[in-house]
Amino acid sequence: MANDDDELDDLLDELDTQGDLETSQQVLSIRTESRRYDKPVTIVEGFDLPTDEIQSIASDLKSSMGTGGTVDEGRIELQGDHRDRVPDLLRERGFDVRE
Repeated sequence: MANDDDELDDLLDELDTQGDLETSQQVLSIRTESRRYDKPVTIVEGFDLPTDEIQSIASDLKSSMGTGGTVDEGRIELQGDHRDRVPDLLRERGFDVRE
């Protein structure tokens, strides 16, 4: 029975490794746009993930930045100009970021 647990652990480790590989192969781009009243919005694009995972990443970014934002059409939109901090936070999560 202990052997079954080892096989399961090995399989879970293998699946986790593949997830990291997928993340590192995604190239994200970061840009800003001026919206209503010339307010800047930072946009992160290029995700190839399910919407719930993108929403989780957006939630983490919003908490780290102390700002609002949303997920729209597979991209993250953060209120304000955060081009200086967002790339480092995404790289920590394993993404390749093009600035």
